[in-house]
Amino acid sequence: MVLKKTDIAIMAMCTGLIVANLYYCQPLILLIAKDLGISRSSAGSLNYITQLGYAAGLLFIVPLGDLLERKKQILVITTLTIISLIIAALAPIFFILQLASFCLGFTTIVPQLILPMAAHLAAPERRGKVLGSIMSGLLLGILLSRTVSGLVGDHFGWRSVYWMAAGICTVLLLVITARFPQSKPDYKGNYGSIYKSLVKLLPQPALQEACMLNALSYGVFGAFWTTMVLYLGGAPFNYSGGQIGLFGLAGAAGALAAPLAGRIGDKKDPRFAILTGLILILLSLVIFYLFRTSITLFIVAIILLDFGLQAVHVSNQTRIFALIPEARNRLNTVFMTVTFLGAASGSFLGLFLWKLGGWSAFCTGAAILILVALAVYGLYHNNKLKQSIAKA
Repeated sequence: MVLKKTDIAIMAMCTGLIVANLYYCQPLILLIAKDLGISRSSAGSLNYITQLGYAAGLLFIVPLGDLLERKKQILVITTLTIISLIIAALAPIFFILQLASFCLGFTTIVPQLILPMAAHLAAPERRGKVLGSIMSGLLLGILLSRTVSGLVGDHFGWRSVYWMAAGICTVLLLVITARFPQSKPDYKGNYGSIYKSLVKLLPQPALQEACMLNALSYGVFGAFWTTMVLYLGGAPFNYSGGQIGLFGLAGAAGALAAPLAGRIGDKKDPRFAILTGLILILLSLVIFYLFRTSITLFIVAIILLDFGLQAVHVSNQTRIFALIPEARNRLNTVFMTVTFLGAASGSFLGLFLWKLGGWSAFCTGAAILILVALAVYGLYHNNKLKQSIAKA
């Protein structure tokens, strides 16, 4: 089957609306803290708990996409996502909400099943563009989820956001049933052999570099969106959750980088796009530090941050999907598990730095992460990185 534009658009829509479940909690931190009688920093832990659940789901569920029929797998996991959202909406105490958030992260891995499916069905010469288009949907889901969540939470309460998300996922379940193509895997083996093959993928230099660069970049991303809520929610701004969520609209401009980075990866060395992305992220942190009281420049820095992140992410993902076609789900498992461990660690680090020294400490710590990423990039470049092919 050849993917049509409508197929790609539907996959992008589903990817964006489902991945949004991971980020609805961020603008709700202030409301959840007040309603459940906990501190703002404690409520902020939902960010990294959800991301840790996502990393666990990537590790234990996504590899099955190389073994099971992908459409059926996506339908089952989406159903479990709906159940997790309903539990979160009904949570009577913070501990239950934490458990529901972990389960929600664990089951919201459908976008990482859709991407390998699209890579499998796309023509090789269009793979980067197709992945970039779907990644645009994913990024819009990530960023606009904050805007929607903040506004809905302010007007109807934080629980209404989870009820809304459960309704959206129920509709998507019907869309996926009707429109997604069948996608049978090429891998011949069992669950145990899949995990043995994951270990065999690790020595590949391209995969190693992609994982490290993505983990460090998403570490900054996670730290920013966690501490930003605390920063803008306090003096001198004192913004509400709805107002903070509106900053997601600025970040949505970064989605424009995804198809652009994909096209560069199709025509040139994707490492050029990766370097550009890392420099843009570093520049955004400099602006955050020097012009922290200027909302206009704050918005410009958000755009640069998300534009840079997409350049790094899409280019890395295009590279790893080209390594071993029959192992795309397993390659994506390693890549995205490490990526979201980086994001979860970044969220935790952001809260730690906030307690240590506020916004200045966040900016300094995040800049150090990107400088480490640039050092990793330079190391692999100087060693004349080769994309070796290993048996999976």
